[in-house]
Amino acid sequence: MIDGMRWQEIFRGVDPQLIKDAGPDSLPAGKERADYAEKSYARSSQAESRAALMPFLWTEMGVHGQIYGNRDVGSDSHVTNGFNFSYPGYNETLTGTGDPRIHSNDNIPNPNVTVFEWLNKKPEFHGHVAAFGAWEAFDGIFNKQRCGFPVNASYDPFTEMPATPRLTLLNHLKAEGVRIWPDEVFDPPMFYTALEYVKYAKPSVLFIGLGETDDWAHGGSYAEYLNAAHRSDAYIGALWNLIQSMPSYKDKTTLIVLPDHGRGEGAKWTSHGQEVPESSQTWMAYLGPDTAPLGERRNVVAVTESEVAATVAALLGEDYRAAVPASGKAISDVLSRPNGSSK
Repeated sequence: MIDGMRWQEIFRGVDPQLIKDAGPDSLPAGKERADYAEKSYARSSQAESRAALMPFLWTEMGVHGQIYGNRDVGSDSHVTNGFNFSYPGYNETLTGTGDPRIHSNDNIPNPNVTVFEWLNKKPEFHGHVAAFGAWEAFDGIFNKQRCGFPVNASYDPFTEMPATPRLTLLNHLKAEGVRIWPDEVFDPPMFYTALEYVKYAKPSVLFIGLGETDDWAHGGSYAEYLNAAHRSDAYIGALWNLIQSMPSYKDKTTLIVLPDHGRGEGAKWTSHGQEVPESSQTWMAYLGPDTAPLGERRNVVAVTESEVAATVAALLGEDYRAAVPASGKAISDVLSRPNGSSK
């Protein structure tokens, strides 16, 4: 999941007005940063710009998978929790339903069981589930004290596998690197820790939560928001390339990518929440053997983040909605290739 990544950049690429106004932010060399981002990602057409910004998403997932959420062509993806910010969005996505008790971003234990915890209770998946995230609240979102699988969040060192020189270095980078945000580590050490665990433990179900997009957006730096989005795309590609190189995953694994909420339009692009109704608007992408290569979806029934948990379970041959009737249904088009199998 890519925290707070707007659908507008996913489908339209760089916003010409926002990049034009991006120079005078609070960061050093703000104008130079904006010029670099504009040169790197802005193009003469939206299709070219979005491909420059998110090349893996558009050359792989947009060709061999499915992408939802482009409202310009009749595709709607959104959250249903009514709050339009992070913890409620993650809870909805991971449990299949919004919960009015989850109404803040406080790092408290989630009273709800996520689809990850539900799967981990099944013999086939027990001990083969893991979650990694840049934000410290993932400890609460997954209820680390209760869930029964590894959850590694923010600056915490990862100790649930044998130490290797690479893992030791990543733990040092978390502990000793610059801290701009007290509750959120930069994405790279968290992401590469997750990759080390994939190579070591070969989990069946894996969560990775990238956070810099949201933090840079709240900080008002459109240039760094774009750079973080571009890095996120590179991480998604690196994860996909790794699993396609491993026999235990190759051609039997599904990749799902989406945010936890959207953002405002124009001058409100930095914001989200109940006071910004359009921040309920999201997007989602799927790539794997069960999913027909329908590409960018047009003029289709709306999808919601509440449908993701049941879709994850269905891709693994499990019926989550039968156990949790309040959750959204699995997205049938994602399960549209009859001979595929992510199990």
